[in-house]
Amino acid sequence: MYRLHGRVRSRTMRPLWLLEELGVPYDYVSVMPRSPEASALSPLAKVPILEAEGGVILDSVAQMAYLSDRHAAFTHAPGTLDRARQDAFANAVLEMLDAPLWAIAQHSFGLPEDRRVEAAKPTFKWQVSENSGALARLMDGAFAVGDAPTVVDILLAHCAGWARGLKLDLAPAILDHLRRMRDRPAFARAMRWEETQ
Repeated sequence: MYRLHGRVRSRTMRPLWLLEELGVPYDYVSVMPRSPEASALSPLAKVPILEAEGGVILDSVAQMAYLSDRHAAFTHAPGTLDRARQDAFANAVLEMLDAPLWAIAQHSFGLPEDRRVEAAKPTFKWQVSENSGALARLMDGAFAVGDAPTVVDILLAHCAGWARGLKLDLAPAILDHLRRMRDRPAFARAMRWEETQ
């Protein structure tokens, strides 16, 4: 059985959503980043933290890759061209959306106050909006990479939702993708954990 530690309104949502898509049993533990509980499981004290078979997996994307490979679902098969395209798209989302979104967060609350630069945030916001158009052009099929959803669709939808929460403009195709992904029953099931926090 898996045990996922974290907060719904964080990158924890990614593996949490995937666990619901896979329909495998798991426990969810609400844990704040940098808390004693997080520090006891991770030297980084960041969330999400996934306990699996006596080991700990850090990083939401690594957790999703592990889970999808282990259960041979929500992914293209390793060693295929489709898998390479899936991994490339995931890396593009991390570089083009996740990184500037995280920079906005850092300059809003993540850094010590004397290290925050308010004037830098408009550039990161512009990057997110511009890059969403490039990612929309990269999409190939009904989903990010093909006609069935994969882990990269969860990653893309999570970042798009984060951007919308900041009221950033996104390409129409990315907004349509976000709506379709959030209509999935597994998303609603994952969001129910927020009520326990």
